[in-house]
Amino acid sequence: MRLKDKVAIVTGAASGMGAATARLFAQEGAKVVLADLLVSEGATLVEEIGAAGGEARFQKLDVTSEAEWDALVSDTIAAYGKVDILINNAGVSGSHPDILNTNTWDEQMNINAKGVFLGMRAVIPTMQKSGGGSIVNTSSISGFVGQKFVHMGYNAAKGAVRLATKAAAVQFARENIRVNSVHPGIMPAMRTSKMTADPEVRAKMIRAVPAGREGKVEEVANANLFLASDESSYITGIEVPVDGGFLAQ
Repeated sequence: MRLKDKVAIVTGAASGMGAATARLFAQEGAKVVLADLLVSEGATLVEEIGAAGGEARFQKLDVTSEAEWDALVSDTIAAYGKVDILINNAGVSGSHPDILNTNTWDEQMNINAKGVFLGMRAVIPTMQKSGGGSIVNTSSISGFVGQKFVHMGYNAAKGAVRLATKAAAVQFARENIRVNSVHPGIMPAMRTSKMTADPEVRAKMIRAVPAGREGKVEEVANANLFLASDESSYITGIEVPVDGGFLAQ
């Protein structure tokens, strides 16, 4: 098992890429803490993981709250003694039809950018004490390029995640804390998607992907697994696109 005896926190774990990652990590031997605002969905996934022989627990988390992050880490340490892995996956879609909406800009920065920083802030001290860890931040192809179908705040927030990841990687490498980012391409529409959930818009988006299809959440989970595992022990500060070749163009 690639994550045997590891303790992993996965945010946004009740659905989509987060749920796929939580399932995979449990299969690979990790004790997984599922963090999300979706309580019933998260509890159901914990039961599913347990029925399959894995170990998981759920804790409600608003990623914009420092207090809730601190409680999550404290409770994880109380339950399992440490935090080895953080998958900073929680986020909201940026496909708002009003691309000049100020509230959407603020929401993107607060959830998609600040939420990732608060996660790193919460887990790094305990990783320092325990001798290291792995943090994987979910960015996006939107952190590299501008797009017609998303609010510019989404691009800005995902770009912030990309460079915050590099900064943290450099700052904490000597303490064996690795920080990398994963950049999904066109994935199944999120619960919060608006414009990009429209079939016509999605068809246009997929036509721009060299692989000719949208990605699968399990493909992102596999990238998260590699970066979380000791197989990537000399890898930090990198960007891993999971995008069907989109960024190669």
